[in-house]
Parts: sequence; structure tokens; C-alpha cells
Amino acid sequence: MTSIRSLSAPALTIHVLVLISGMAALSWELIWQVKSTLALGVSAWGTALTLAVTMGGMCLGALIMGRFLDHKPAARPIRIYGLLELAIGLSGLLLGTAFRYVEQLDSWVYASAAGLASLAHITGIALSLGIPTMAMGATLPILGLMARQFKGSIAVLYGLNTFGAALGVMIAAFFWIPLFGVAHVILLIAGLNILAGLAALWLGRQMPSMPAEPPEEKIISAPENRLDTKAAALIVFATGFATFMLEVAWFRSMTAAFLSTTSAFAVMLACVLVALAIGAWFAPFLKKHKKALGVLVCWAGVLIIATTPIVERFDLFMHYATTFPVFLFTRWFFLSLYIIGPAVILLGVALPWILDDQTSTRKWGALYGLNAFASILGSLCAGWLLLPSIGFAKTAWIAGIIVIAAGMLILPKSSRTKFLALSFAALAAAFLFESGIGKKRVQGTATISDGSIVLRAYDGPDATVSAIEHGDGVRLLYIDGFVTTLQTKGSDKGVDDHYMPWMGYLPMMAHPDPERALVICFGTGQTANAVRKEAPDALDIVDINENVFRLAEYFPANEGVLQDQRVTPIAMDGRAYLRRTKETYDVITLEPMPPHFAGVNALYSREFYEQARQKMTPDGVIAQWLPFHIVPPYYSASIARTFQSVFPNAILWVDPSSTGILLGSADDNADLGNSWPGFKRAFTGYDLSAAEVSRAVLLDKDELAAYGKEGDLITDDNQLLAYGKAAYQFHGLKGTYNKNNFALISGIKAFSWDDIWEADTPHIELEQ
Repeated sequence: MTSIRSLSAPALTIHVLVLISGMAALSWELIWQVKSTLALGVSAWGTALTLAVTMGGMCLGALIMGRFLDHKPAARPIRIYGLLELAIGLSGLLLGTAFRYVEQLDSWVYASAAGLASLAHITGIALSLGIPTMAMGATLPILGLMARQFKGSIAVLYGLNTFGAALGVMIAAFFWIPLFGVAHVILLIAGLNILAGLAALWLGRQMPSMPAEPPEEKIISAPENRLDTKAAALIVFATGFATFMLEVAWFRSMTAAFLSTTSAFAVMLACVLVALAIGAWFAPFLKKHKKALGVLVCWAGVLIIATTPIVERFDLFMHYATTFPVFLFTRWFFLSLYIIGPAVILLGVALPWILDDQTSTRKWGALYGLNAFASILGSLCAGWLLLPSIGFAKTAWIAGIIVIAAGMLILPKSSRTKFLALSFAALAAAFLFESGIGKKRVQGTATISDGSIVLRAYDGPDATVSAIEHGDGVRLLYIDGFVTTLQTKGSDKGVDDHYMPWMGYLPMMAHPDPERALVICFGTGQTANAVRKEAPDALDIVDINENVFRLAEYFPANEGVLQDQRVTPIAMDGRAYLRRTKETYDVITLEPMPPHFAGVNALYSREFYEQARQKMTPDGVIAQWLPFHIVPPYYSASIARTFQSVFPNAILWVDPSSTGILLGSADDNADLGNSWPGFKRAFTGYDLSAAEVSRAVLLDKDELAAYGKEGDLITDDNQLLAYGKAAYQFHGLKGTYNKNNFALISGIKAFSWDDIWEADTPHIELEQ
């Protein structure tokens, strides 16, 4: 590997620019994902589309630039590199405008020709991201020329660019977005690209022209170890395909241990990128020591299979509680790198190794483009085909088998028997030590007790959902390892899930005559069933994951709500549905995943509430979950402030379970919190009296406004709940959040628990 001390000043400058370029590239990808989810909704389809366009654009860019330079060699490649960086930065400045048009196109297509929605999505995202992604891909052949000019290795530059990508995703997720917000981060990243481009153009003017032909001695592999074109293409395709299969499969498992926060995804992605960078850096070293690429690839496949049983058990040996959450993420990173790093490092050797053997820009571009194309296929195959049918563990096994098979084809015959035996041994061990996820157990943040059974589990592109029954009869719904709800045996009135029916009852009772209602996020269906009991003419239920509807039968507390002819289940992102639908509602109620989970900020932002109000009748009522027990006071107050910024006539109601429900009216003059017309209607099955419901109004609209002053507005731009402290504070002192929240409220309004609920009312103690 090239020593930093041995680099000339221009060469060192180029290395720094390549590092910065990698940082900007992954920062852009993070921003693109945020923007696409806001424009199209949080969904596996949107994520897959953004990834496909990103990798597809890079594929095309590499192919086009490689062929162009093959016919018209560049004397000063650093200048072309500078122009590409300028193109990326300048196109990034138009990103906000581009995605606003994507959102408008999405709404228009759904209103006029919903069947063309997928085509419209592809067109919109491709037009928005086409130029920057193609420019990013086009830099790869340029890296080869710059490495040639400085008598270096394209593998080293590629590794440095990949390491910069790891830094970029961590810095953007943990610092830039929390500090500056999305709009200013776009300016910051664009500035990095533009500065890098200007520096490259300036440097190109100072440097002499490079020779048209490369010196043959700079090809590191001995002639007998160089792969022919077909073999090289096979290895590049197989390793790209398998790497992204593993990202989908292993990330799904690790999510159950780390939870679906944006910070956790950033840590996991950075771990993979660092491992790939290390592999790229080691490629020249391994070549010099005459290691065989086939052997390294086969070992990568064996390690993939052997590592998967350990990845399956991440949730069993991870400890969540810590008073230093930042160190928790550091531990996650190094633990992940320790376990999956060796396999990914060996996978990361292949592409740079083969690129280093090439002498033409056409081959550099073609091989990199093939690797990017394989990445698209690998992620789609894993997420949409293999995960739903065979689960993540077997999906990872298949990735390992593909890698081994590719490696075998370039192995000397004398070594094939050895690796064949190792492969069978690894598969046997993986099969023997498979933990039975989805059949015998599920991964999660809560301990599964002895005697628990898996009633049903679904792996899908969006999430893994499971229904579990403990030995005592308590049933739980897991989504990506998180317990979203439980049902006490033989009852729909257990303490822990008591608030769920009241998420439905409260807004319906507060409305004088609710005819049409919308429930966003189905869970086990208790909220939807409570709404249904209030006898609306129509009830729409929207959930991003259609598999939760399939699990409804395992939770009898919902009393078969989905079978009611008035009920329409809709599998879609809730925010996207509100923007797309023409319907207006008397009542909207929602209980999303915890606020700090990836994508959920979109259902707590001011922009979302503005959309909701537009789809409400003049006297419409909306209910929003405020989970005191998992949200620190500042963020709870921020949720309240944001809610009331759109619904000034709002109150805070507290359930015996100590969780909160925000209730808002589109009618600023409605007597919210004092008048409950629902008690005058036919249904009488409430477990709380009218007096108890009124007494549980903890804060009226003026008091709620005072509470909200302790927080800040949550917007699509600042992503307040998704990034920074909000995501990792959940892993800190969450056991005190209820107590701290009520202490903050006590400073606004003196109260005692017995003022709200009788002393003998079951509730979760505030000290928990």
C-alpha cells in the first residue's frame, strides 16, 4: 500500500480530494433517501427505487465515461474529475426543487391514473438523481487514469473513496443534519463538491500531461495470475450481487438488535463501507505477496455462511441500557465490524484487485458498471424474493454459496476439493446452529420467555413482523424486533395496551357526528376496532406493512375489525396516503412506531399535520400518540408544540398506562376536552366514565402551549426526531422519561396522579 510520506504534494492533494468526494457521495445518498421518502412515502419500494436509480446512474456513468476516454484519451484526467465534481455539486443545489416536482407528479398521477404511479416514480427519481449519479459513476475511470499518472494503484484510490463514504454517512447522520437541517446540509455537501471541483481544475493546470499509454510494469498481478475478461466479469458480478444481498439480509437481522433508528442504519452502513475500504487497500498488498484471488473469494463465501449464525444471535448478546449512548453506537460499530468485517473485507478485495489489473478506461468503466448493476439485482432479489420466501439466514447462505461458486471457477483444480469440503462444513454448521427465527423464536428487544411460541412470522421488503404468544397467554406483535403492542390473555383491557382503544374512542367521542374515519398504523387493530364501535359510515385503515393485516386474526381484541364491510385496509405510507387521497375525514387517529425510528419523523412533523388538516372536515378531530415512557421531555414537548402549531385547539389526555394522547380539533372554537358527544350515542361499552375521561385531560390548550415552549418545532427539514440526540437518547435513561415528563408538566400545572385517576386505578408507576 502507498505510504503517505512517499506521495508528492499533487498526489497527496488528489488523495484528499478523492476522500472528500467519497464523503460527499454517501452524504448525498443519505439526503436522497430522506427526500425520496418525503416525496413518495416511507416504503421498501421507494428505498429500492432510490437505490436502483443511484446504482443504475453510477453504472451508466462509468460505462459512458470509460468508452469516451478509450476513444479520446485524457491528457489531464484531474481536470475532468474537477468538472464531474462541479456537476455533482451544482445539480445538488437543485435537489429541493426537483423533489417538490416529484411529489407534485406523484399526487397528480394518483389522482388521474393511479396505475401509472410506479412509472411516474421511476421517471421522477431518475430525472432528479440522473445527473449526479452518472457523474459519480463517471469518476471511476478517472480514478484509474489519475492512479496511472502518479504511478499508484486504482485500488488504493477506490478504497480511500469508500472510506470517505463511511465517514460521510456517519458525519451527516450524527452531526450535519442535527446541527444544520436538511436544506443547509444540501448546501454544505454541494459546497464540498464545488470546492473539490475547483481545486481539481486548479491542480490540473499545474500538472504536466500524462502519457497516452500505461507502463506495463505497473500492472501488479503476475501474468499467470491475471484473470481473463470473462472470469473477471464473473467475479465482479458475483461479489457485487452478494455484497448487496448481505446488506439486505444481515441488516434486517441487526436491525432487530439495534432497532430501526436512522443512527443504527448509519452505523451498520459505515461498518460495511469501512470493511470494503480495508479490502480495497489490502488488494495491492495481497497481490505483491502472490495470494490467489480465487482463494480469497472462496474464503469470503465460507465466512459469510459461518458468520450468519452469529448474526442471527445479535439480539441475544446485545445490551441496550447505557448511560453513555454515544459509546453505545461505538460499541455497535466495532462489534459489527468484528463479526461481519472479515467476510466483507475479503469480498471488498475482488473489485479493486481486478480493476488494478486493467489498463484501459473502457474496462475500468465496464467492470465497475457491471458491479453496480449486480448490486441492484442483489438487493432486489434479497428484499423482494428471498427474504419473504426463505428468511434472512438462508438468504445469507445463498449469498455465500454464490461467492464460493464464483471463486471455485478461478481456483486451481488442486484447491477445489479443499474448499468444497470447507463449504459443506460451513453449511452444515450454519444449518445445525440455525436459531429457528420465525419458527422457534423471533429477534427482538424484549426477552422471549420459555414456553413462548411463534404464531406467525412474515419477512417482507418493508419489515419483519411476528405474532408471539408467551406461556402465560400474553400475545405480542413484533415489528423488526420491537414490541409494538401486547394483548393480555382473555381481555382487551390490559394495563399496558389500555390506551390503544382510547386512541380510537377519544377522537370519535369528541366529534358530534363522525361519519368517516381514518386510522393510520394498524398494529393489532385495537384502535381501529374502537373507532369501528363508534359506528362511522366508513373506516379506512392505512398501514405501510400489509403483513400486519395478515396477523390481525391472532389478536382477538380487534374483534375481526377487518371483516367489517365498512372497513377498507390500505397498504401504504400514511403520509403519502393523505397527500394522494381525495377523501376528507371527520376523525384521524394515528399511533406510529416510536418517534425516533427511521422514517417516523415524517408523521410527527409540522408538514404532516398541515396535510392532515387539509384532509379533515371543518369540525374534524385528530388524535396523536405521545409516548412519555420512551421520549425525553424536550422531544415530548417538541411533539406537543408542533401538533399545536397546526391545531391550536388541542389538549393532552393521559391514560392510566401513563402514556399521552394529543387531541386536536380543526374547529378552533370547539369545546374540546369538556364536551364528549360520544357518551350520548348508542355505544356504551367504555371502561371509563364520562367524569373519568374529562378528569384525564391533563393539559388544556393554554397549558399545552406552555408545555410546548419547552421544545422546538419538528419539521421535514430539521428531522428533529430522526437524527442526533433523539435517536440515541432512547437507549439511555429511558426508564426515567415518564417521571421526568410529568415533573416538567408539574411545573406548568400542579397535579397529583390521584387528581386524575383514583388511587386504585391500575397504572404504570411513574418511577419505571
